[in-house]
Amino acid sequence: MLKSRHLLLAAALPALALAGCGDKTTIDPATQIGANPVLPEPQQYLLPPMKIASPQPWKVGETPVAAAGLKVEALATGLIHPRSLLVLPNGDVLVVESDGPKAPVNRPKDAIMGFVQGKAGKGGSVPNRITLIRAASPGHPALRTVFLEHLDSPFGLALVGGNLYVANTDAIVRFPYAEGQTSITAPGVKLTDLPGGPIDHHWTKSLLASPDGSKLYVSIGSNSNIVENGFGAELDRAMIWEVDRASGAHRTYASGLRNPNGLQWQPQSKQLWAVVNERDELGPDLVPDYMTSVKDGGFYGWPYSYYGQHIDPRVKPQRPDMVAKAIKPDYALSSHVAALGLAFNTSTTLPAAYTGGAFVGEHGSWDRSPLNGYKVIYVPFANGMPAGKPVNVLTGFVDANEHAHGRPVGLAIASDGALLVADDLGNTVWKVTAAGSSAPAAATAAVTTKASAPTS
Repeated sequence: MLKSRHLLLAAALPALALAGCGDKTTIDPATQIGANPVLPEPQQYLLPPMKIASPQPWKVGETPVAAAGLKVEALATGLIHPRSLLVLPNGDVLVVESDGPKAPVNRPKDAIMGFVQGKAGKGGSVPNRITLIRAASPGHPALRTVFLEHLDSPFGLALVGGNLYVANTDAIVRFPYAEGQTSITAPGVKLTDLPGGPIDHHWTKSLLASPDGSKLYVSIGSNSNIVENGFGAELDRAMIWEVDRASGAHRTYASGLRNPNGLQWQPQSKQLWAVVNERDELGPDLVPDYMTSVKDGGFYGWPYSYYGQHIDPRVKPQRPDMVAKAIKPDYALSSHVAALGLAFNTSTTLPAAYTGGAFVGEHGSWDRSPLNGYKVIYVPFANGMPAGKPVNVLTGFVDANEHAHGRPVGLAIASDGALLVADDLGNTVWKVTAAGSSAPAAATAAVTTKASAPTS
C-alpha cells in the first residue's frame, strides 16, 4: 500500500503543481453570504485548483485577533489536534483530541488530498482521547487531566444525566459519569453502530441530545465529494440520524446533507440547526457552505443538486424526483469556508451585540484563491432565523503571507458565558470574553496524572 501511494503521488505531482496555480475567484465572498447567495456557472476540473495555507505555529504570546469590545486568551495550550468541546454542568470543559482514520488511496486525487492536508498541518500522531480542563477557582489551581482515552476517532459528545455519550467514527458509546469526575476508566457500552470504514471520507460525527434526553441526533457525512466511490458507499450517509437512547434504534431524520456538523438547538424556535460543508470541484465560488434549520424528513439536495434545486451535472444517473424535493438552505456562509462549529449564545456575559445569535467556526479553505474562512463569525438572529450579515469575532488565524497559525473548529459557550474555540492547528482552546473582564488562570501545563474519583 505504501509503495502504491508513492507511485500515485508521483504520477499526480505535475498535476498538483498546475492545480496549485488554480483559478482565482471572481466573486466577492460577501455576495455569497445570506439567504440568496450569488451562484456562478459551475466549472469542472480533472483536478481542482488547490491553495495551501502553510502552517506556522503561534509564537509564545501570540493570539488570534478579537473584534472590538472583545478579548481572547488561551484556556489551554499544548493540546494535540483539538476538534470539539463540551461544557459539563460544573463548568469543566471536555476537549476532544482526534483525527480521522487513514483512508485508502484508490486514485491520484486521493494521494494529492493526503499531500495537501499534510502541508496544511493535518496528520501526525493524534491520541484520539478526551482531555478535561478545569479553570482555577479560589483555593484551587487549574487542572488538566486525561479524561477518556483509547477511542476511535471521536468527535461528538453529549451528556444525559449520569451518562456521557461519545460519537466515535463508527459507533456511539456510552460511559458512566458523575459530576466532578476527572477521568473515566470504566469500559464503554456501544449504543449503536455508525457508518465507518473502510473509506470513511467524512469521519466526524457530531452528537446532540434532544431537550428531554430521550433521543440522540448524530451527523453522518458523505463518503465522497460527489459519489465518485459509487452509490453503494453512501448507504446511510449524508444525513442526520435520530437515535433512540434507550434501545439504540435509529431512523433518518434528514438527508441530502453532504457533511453536516455542529448540531445545535436554536433557543427561540427549538428547531435543530447544523452547519454543512458543500461539494468541491465546481470552481472557487461553488458551492457555498451553509447553516440551516434541519426539518424532520427534509432532503437537502446532495448529491443531485446544490443550494436547493441547482442540478449538479456530474451525477449519473440524475433523479429529477429528488431534485424537486430539495430544500434550499436558510443561510449561505460563502464558498469553501469549511464551517465545522456552531454555538448559539443566550448568555449576557459577552457584549449585547453577540446575544441571541450564532457563532460559527470556519476551518478554512484548501481549494480556493484567495483563501476563505479561517475565522469565527457571529450571525445575528431574530425570531429564530438569521437576521443580518455576519460580523467577524476572531480573525488573524492566517497572516499576511498566508501562513496559517490556527484553524478554528468546534465552539462552545462556557459556564461563565465566554465563547470557547477549539483550534486544531494551533493546538489551543481559546477563550473569548468581553474586553476588561477577568478570567481564571488557564490550564496550559502538560496533562496531569489521571484521577478517577470525583473531586469537589
